[in-house]
Amino acid sequence: MTSSTLALYRRSSIYLAMGLALAIATPIHAQDAANNGNTATSGPSAVDNTDDSTSSKNAKTLAGLQVTANSAVSAVAITQGSTVATQPQSIIGSTYIQENLPPTGDYTDAAAIAPSVYTVAPNGSGLMETAVVSIRGFQDGQYNVTFDGIPWMDSNDFTHHSTSYFTNQETSTVVVDRGPGTAATLGNATFGGTISVDSINPQNQFNVNPYISFGSWDTAVEGARIDTGRFTSSGTSAVINLQNSTSDGYLTYAGQRRQSVFAKVVQPLGENTTLTFAALWNNLNQYVPFGATKAQIAQYGVNYALNNDPTSQAYYRYNNDKIDTNMAYIGLHSEFSGWTIDNKTYTYGYNHFGYNGEDPNGETPNGTAYSPTDVPGQHMRNTNRSWGDIFRLSKEIGPGEARTGVWYDHQDDIRWLYEFDDTTNQLNPVINPGASTLQLASADRRMNDSLVTIQPFIEYQWNITDNAYFVGGVKYNYFKRNLDAPVNQKTETPLNYSKDWNATLPSVAFHYAFTSNWTAYAQWAKGFLAPNLNLLYVSNPAFSDSAVAPEKTTNIQLGTTWSSDRLTLSADVYKINFNNFVQSRKVGGLTYFYNGSGVHYKGVELEGTYMLGGGFSVYANGSLNRAIQITDNLWNANTPHKTAALGFIYNNGPIYASLVDKFVGKTYYTANFIDDTPIGGYAVTNFAASYKFDPHITDVKDFKIGVQINNLFNNTTVNALAGTTGADGTPLFFTIPARNFNFTVSADLF
Repeated sequence: MTSSTLALYRRSSIYLAMGLALAIATPIHAQDAANNGNTATSGPSAVDNTDDSTSSKNAKTLAGLQVTANSAVSAVAITQGSTVATQPQSIIGSTYIQENLPPTGDYTDAAAIAPSVYTVAPNGSGLMETAVVSIRGFQDGQYNVTFDGIPWMDSNDFTHHSTSYFTNQETSTVVVDRGPGTAATLGNATFGGTISVDSINPQNQFNVNPYISFGSWDTAVEGARIDTGRFTSSGTSAVINLQNSTSDGYLTYAGQRRQSVFAKVVQPLGENTTLTFAALWNNLNQYVPFGATKAQIAQYGVNYALNNDPTSQAYYRYNNDKIDTNMAYIGLHSEFSGWTIDNKTYTYGYNHFGYNGEDPNGETPNGTAYSPTDVPGQHMRNTNRSWGDIFRLSKEIGPGEARTGVWYDHQDDIRWLYEFDDTTNQLNPVINPGASTLQLASADRRMNDSLVTIQPFIEYQWNITDNAYFVGGVKYNYFKRNLDAPVNQKTETPLNYSKDWNATLPSVAFHYAFTSNWTAYAQWAKGFLAPNLNLLYVSNPAFSDSAVAPEKTTNIQLGTTWSSDRLTLSADVYKINFNNFVQSRKVGGLTYFYNGSGVHYKGVELEGTYMLGGGFSVYANGSLNRAIQITDNLWNANTPHKTAALGFIYNNGPIYASLVDKFVGKTYYTANFIDDTPIGGYAVTNFAASYKFDPHITDVKDFKIGVQINNLFNNTTVNALAGTTGADGTPLFFTIPARNFNFTVSADLF
């Protein structure tokens, strides 16, 4: 066990919380005996985890339905298309998430298996923020991520902190939408698609499910899920998950400690209305690597990151993130007389204190304003709070259904970064030594900014025949940025500025059912990406922003889905034109932004599962992707030319086993202004197995043991560019984590 883990081990608070939760939950067992009902549907066949009864007790979730055929193969398919979707979509169900993914992981591990998707998790699953999550070449910040239908992001660049909110144990399904959706698809980055994460729902019967896992790199996970069952005459139910994890991580001195609490309460109101309350809290303490040069990898090994030398800028205690996050929403869903009303009022917050050495990779010598041998570093804070509401209304009108609604979101941010002397633990006044205060003399940035988004939409679904329908609509997007910066990022000068933009985004789609289990679709739609906050990181934003329009995509997609008892198969082709590419240049010493050309994307994607019989199934997916920059005809960075997956699954009674391989083709990374760095194709194979048995113990319904072996063939090649050093622009790289395992034990009690 390394010092990094010793610094993180404090578990008493999570154990206390588990004990209290068990004490509170246990009395509900007696009430549950009078409220037995059907167990909620789970697995990839439906995102909506409700039973089949029409009783008001069968609470509806507020997530959008993405339903596939209700067949035997849908219960074992790793990913599958939707029979009602109007664009390419991969549904990843709870079976794959709970059986195949490491207990430390997050939603990016689930998305990684889908066609055209590749991810890079350098420290092991969930043990640092995922460095790359690419969909068809669109990078994090160029697509939406939603939680129970709520778009969440950092407002400066719309990126996502994959380890900072929900865990795999709190996730029921993950849906990868490879396209901008219809007019009703909301978010600031419909540009490249949407990853939808849906939370677990309460079961209809009381249950306590404690779990514990141990694995490579001194990884340990302890947690418990408690389902109350229906404990009132009106059908109230709730679920809570408490979790603690610690790990040294794969990379040297890159330990992590994470604690998480998630709770959801579902309250039926009459026969047709449901009220849902959900909340989560996540606390993260981790030591953060920035990648390694090829020389460092050759000298210290493929897992080199940080060290244990207090005189080094790579000392792990100087490179630390402390992050607290929370999210909560109240949702109301009601259906009556052909009307449907759905409303979510939500808030989420992110509070991040970060510390790093000035140049952890050693190209900048030590030295501060106080001593030529002191270690220079940086201290930063990024905190934001979003408040918002999503209102949707639909009504059956004529030969179809009219839908309308609006999304409102307001996010406030505080961002600061100071130069620091890590040896003496004080501000380092090297930015503006003549400033009036020590803070101003040390400040790289001190900023307060806000983003307001308003998105109304309207669309109509025309049911042409029993087998065909057409959906057309338009979404209007208004967004406004405000920046009040005593010290603006990049310029290090004051700026007080505001700017608003708008975009109108039409979409049309056609859906046809050849039979009850074979459907097809065609889509034309506009996607968009709101301007990044860095547009204002210049001395005079007015010099350029009036000429900058939001980045947009025009998507044309055709696809089909087949699903029977033994086979599910989906295929699609796509062509995407990306225009209004925001670029920058310097004129007379001033940086200004403008719209350049863009990128042409096109490709083909397939995925399918076939049940061989006797519990055996085979799964495969693949994609051929092309992304060419318009101006220079070069391959777009971060876009693999192909992806593929092959899996064998055995799921019969108490036994589950799978062997899954994911291949990512050659990718080009822009390392500097001189050339591109190609990363050769690579494959990673994972094995998972579990067994559930009846231990014949009072109040223990079943007992489950599981094992996961990740990167079975120990492929540790370079798989991503991590960036470049600040001093000389030397490329930094990440490698695939070495072979590792997780062993998990869980039980269903009472």
